[in-house]
Amino acid sequence: METIYALASARGKAGVAVLRLSGSRAHEAVAAFSAALPAPRRAALRRLHWNGEVLDEAVVLLFSHGASFTGEESAELHLHGSPAIVAAVLRALSEQPGLRPAEPGEFTRRALENGRLDLAQVEGLADLIDAETEAQRRQALRVLSGAIGARAEAWRRDLIRSAALIEATIDFADEDVPVDVSPEVLALIDGLLANMRQEAAGSRVAERVRDGFEVAIVGAPNAGKSTLLNALARREAAITSEIAGTTRDVIEVRMDLEGLPVTLLDTAGLRQTTDPIEQLGIDRAVARANGADLRVFLLDEPGAVSGVAARDGDIFVRAKADLVATTDLGVSGLTGQGVSDLVSLITRRLQDRTLTAGSFTRERHRLAIERAIGAMESARSEVMRGAQRIELAAEDLRRAIRALDSLVGRVDVESLLDEIFASFCIGK
Repeated sequence: METIYALASARGKAGVAVLRLSGSRAHEAVAAFSAALPAPRRAALRRLHWNGEVLDEAVVLLFSHGASFTGEESAELHLHGSPAIVAAVLRALSEQPGLRPAEPGEFTRRALENGRLDLAQVEGLADLIDAETEAQRRQALRVLSGAIGARAEAWRRDLIRSAALIEATIDFADEDVPVDVSPEVLALIDGLLANMRQEAAGSRVAERVRDGFEVAIVGAPNAGKSTLLNALARREAAITSEIAGTTRDVIEVRMDLEGLPVTLLDTAGLRQTTDPIEQLGIDRAVARANGADLRVFLLDEPGAVSGVAARDGDIFVRAKADLVATTDLGVSGLTGQGVSDLVSLITRRLQDRTLTAGSFTRERHRLAIERAIGAMESARSEVMRGAQRIELAAEDLRRAIRALDSLVGRVDVESLLDEIFASFCIGK
């Protein structure tokens, strides 16, 4: 492969700028700046020269083939973070033969191609870079550490064992096989199915931690939803007035609730109306509320809000608690009464849900597991039908193995790679 280079740190003025190189000529390219190269993995201060001119004094790090992030011979130059210095060093690298600028995500793609990371770890790295909250950081680190690959490999071993037992039965179909393998095969499949179903269910929660939970504030017009949203956001995110029906569209505010990413939704007041614009806002409110992970029903009087059916876990609070005495949970966005209690309750409800989060964080992961589950269910059914269906069971198990292989990028993921790596920065 060609030797690539790129700025790995953010552009602009900074204390330090990190420039990365990877490929067979990485060490040679650094040697062109300074003849005295440090030993691999030993940081050293070196003066960088080019065409008789000193470019900078930089910390130089070298990594040997097979012992770097990409798996290739690599190098890092830790420069002073001046845009002029970075530009000068990049210009000097561009003048060296056999070197070219890296494409988005190309360092990580080479790590995948060289077996340093599997595809799930690549996705975990992308999630780690994008992490905004503590829960997202912890989850992304778990994926980057190889948790998905380890789980998929354990499942794969049991599937291969099952397939091997069945294949042996097929190979010796014309002979007397002394042992009936179906009990062991069924036990392996049943254990895998139970484990995979649990992970598939937990993946939906993990997806919400990755993408963020949605909490919709629902209520009648003029119940104080927008005022409450502003109080929760601690800024004027929504227009408030005494006129009922002021909110016509869904207003979103992103928040961090004790490490959980949460988007609060202020929705149009729910009521019967002949105004087509307000009705459009109400329709959107109902749709977003029905799709939200949690709903906060803000009630100006006891009773359910028309248009949105309550679900287990929804929160009901009395609106305008500064004006109406109540023994239930009440809030006032105007005075702040009960707001902190409501935030704590929302946080607890969402944290309770994260207890069931699995290791699989993306829809792609969940769909791969569901394909494997479907194939194993079919294999189990064929095994139960007897020896005459054993070849069909073997093919179903092979389909399940391929589904697991797609999780970590062994098969059927080439079409995903360009999309995944396009989301990375140039120097990653």
